[in-house]
Amino acid sequence: MRDPYQVLGVDKKATAAEVKKAFRRLAKKHHPDQNPDDSKAQEKFSEINSAYEILGDADKRGQFDRGEIDAEGKPRFQGFEGFDPRGGASAGSGAHSFRWSSSGGGADDILNDIFGGFAGQGGGFSGFGGGGQTGGFSSSSRASSQARSRGEDVSATVAVTLEQIAREEKVRVELPTGRTLEIAIPAGTRPGRVIRLRGQGWASPTGGQSGDAMVTVEFVPHPLFKVDGDALRLDLPVTLDEAVLGAKVRVPTLTGSGTMTIPAHSDGGRVMRLKGKGLPTAVGGNGDLLVALKIMLPTEIDPEFEAMMHRWRDKKFYTARGPEFEG
Repeated sequence: MRDPYQVLGVDKKATAAEVKKAFRRLAKKHHPDQNPDDSKAQEKFSEINSAYEILGDADKRGQFDRGEIDAEGKPRFQGFEGFDPRGGASAGSGAHSFRWSSSGGGADDILNDIFGGFAGQGGGFSGFGGGGQTGGFSSSSRASSQARSRGEDVSATVAVTLEQIAREEKVRVELPTGRTLEIAIPAGTRPGRVIRLRGQGWASPTGGQSGDAMVTVEFVPHPLFKVDGDALRLDLPVTLDEAVLGAKVRVPTLTGSGTMTIPAHSDGGRVMRLKGKGLPTAVGGNGDLLVALKIMLPTEIDPEFEAMMHRWRDKKFYTARGPEFEG
């Protein structure tokens, strides 16, 4: 494998944040799902993951910089002081002090002589390719140090209309990974809810489980309806004669329109309830539609209407406000 710094395109003095940024950019660019026609995409992606496995871990990065591990994360045996590969221990060295090179012959025998007390019955030094069963430096210790880590989560926001919520339609969401998905909005969802999409986050740099996508749901403002928990609120304009004499009027809902009876002598602001015409609830069914009457005067006030109001005020005066409104 190439030098991980070259793979990620970062300087050896790059900060951890710069390394992570470079990895994210390259992982997104070379992810196999984004390059279905590129036969080398998987190979490139794996190389990027392997490079980040080293540079994204402070300990491993330090080991690589010091030459203790190679570009694949495998240890480079540095040996021990006091051993001259050209002929025996140097002056002042202890009995177990030596330097070992994988290129020298008989390395397993030397290691078994020194660490024989820790070796398995088979006599081999398992950590370095010997035939023993359990040598003192087991390969399992290296495997555990390279445990597969989970990929990072990503965050996204999806805006949905009240009609989509009412019809329980699927909506499209674009993720930072470059994927576009169609997701179902669960019944009972309200603004600010976070939906977890498992395995749709960033891929693991070490081949482990991918992270999740955390999608926050926002509602698109509606020109007529306001959300109030499971209920919807609607201001319904009515004429003066409809409020005084009563009438049947058409009322819009999220799934069409229906008819509502306005009782005679209805005040402006009176709230009427249409059951089951609100939003879907988490326990099944729908909330209600709360309709507030809003009395509207004619666009143009003709003289006859104005004269009638004068006569009414002079002969049938009444107050609409209680004493609590008086200063």
